[in-house]
Amino acid sequence: MDEFSKYRSPLVSRYASKEMAYNFSDRKKFTTWRKLWIYLAKAEKALGLLVTDAQVTEMESHAEDIDFAMAVEEESKLRHDVMAHVHTFAHCCPTAAPIIHLGATSCYVGDNTVRELARVIDRLSNFAEKYAGLPTLGFTHYQPAQLTTVGKRACLWLQDLAMDMRNLQRAREDLRFRGVKGTTGTQASFLQLFQGDHDKVEDLDRMVTEMAGFKKAYMVTGQTYSRKVDIDSLSHLASMGATIHKICTDIRLLANLKEIEEPFEKEQIGSSAMAYKRNPMRCERCCSLARHLIALLADPLQTASVQWLERTLDDSANRRISLPESFLTADIILSTLQNITEGLVVYPKVIERHIRHELPFMATENIIMAMVKAGGNRQDCHEKIRVLSQQAANVVKQEGGDNDLLARVQADPYFAPILGHLDNILDPKTFIGRAPQQVARFLSEEVRPLLEPYKAEIDVKFELEL
Repeated sequence: MDEFSKYRSPLVSRYASKEMAYNFSDRKKFTTWRKLWIYLAKAEKALGLLVTDAQVTEMESHAEDIDFAMAVEEESKLRHDVMAHVHTFAHCCPTAAPIIHLGATSCYVGDNTVRELARVIDRLSNFAEKYAGLPTLGFTHYQPAQLTTVGKRACLWLQDLAMDMRNLQRAREDLRFRGVKGTTGTQASFLQLFQGDHDKVEDLDRMVTEMAGFKKAYMVTGQTYSRKVDIDSLSHLASMGATIHKICTDIRLLANLKEIEEPFEKEQIGSSAMAYKRNPMRCERCCSLARHLIALLADPLQTASVQWLERTLDDSANRRISLPESFLTADIILSTLQNITEGLVVYPKVIERHIRHELPFMATENIIMAMVKAGGNRQDCHEKIRVLSQQAANVVKQEGGDNDLLARVQADPYFAPILGHLDNILDPKTFIGRAPQQVARFLSEEVRPLLEPYKAEIDVKFELEL
């Protein structure tokens, strides 16, 4: 069969970035195994075992020289992926063959996205700053409510993304190396290699951990590290998926109102049947894949719960799918959201029209207060406004007309004392409270400091393949 006759995951073939796809490729996986075997050999040599410089040099020179066909053939015979690659590595390193994997177990090599999130936060914070003072209808229950601003609404999205950033940073900092622990985690094989010298076993564990780039190793393990580590990592990715789904759903709702739209290419087709449509396909893709990311969290939760005693192998096949798919999916929705936030389009005139349609109802209390200040009776004014509001609502709902409450107020002699102040009373900026100030403070005190460690890599743009 050719490649088009086999199933190919769209996560890799269609959506994922080249970098993330490589991170979970066979080449990256098996060269990492070889690096871990080299670290182990170097540490064992440094601690006095019979490992020669020639053996280490030979291993290093063949670290990326992988005969994948031979590995597949070996695995078909041995039914063990790690030992298949031990044999394959030994074939091209005959001098080092006796010491490859010396004292280790298969889980030594098997157990060991924040940049993109930082870029999304950066783009969205620029958007929030630009539109910090632009009034827009707020919605509760998806019904018009008090005004907010376009920038303040973006800060609600940013706050969730900032929480995701902190969670991912914490998970990364808490991550430890499994270390050199042996078959059931007791280090018995290494203690035997070092003839009962406990200090050398601990030194070996520490040295290999440092060579692998970790600050700490887990002090106790079974045959594997605790599978709760996978829960910790994937739960934060799933939480980020929920954030992105909410953001993209909001954008889709606003696109329906024609207030905000995601980028739309000059020759992009929104619908094969309806040529005029501009469907929010990027946001829809994010929502679709975010649901997949959220659903994947069930895998590590169930896997951790059914690990018997020191280890069972029913974790392996599941993890080979759930771990890479979680990271690949997170990579895809982040890069797509970056593309969206780099090209969000705002239509202030449409937003203004929607405000004009609803603001007269929202301004009734301000009109009453202005009349009282001008010497009117609150109860009389309230009754006048109630009657006029119901008449205007009837025009909107029963006749499909525009909200004419303001015209009715202007035509009623009762409101003559405040007619000269109506423009000020109905200025949308008087209804947005401290939204602009909240945006400025939030960006300054919470968002910008969070991005500081990523300044050097933050300006990279992402070209989305539609």
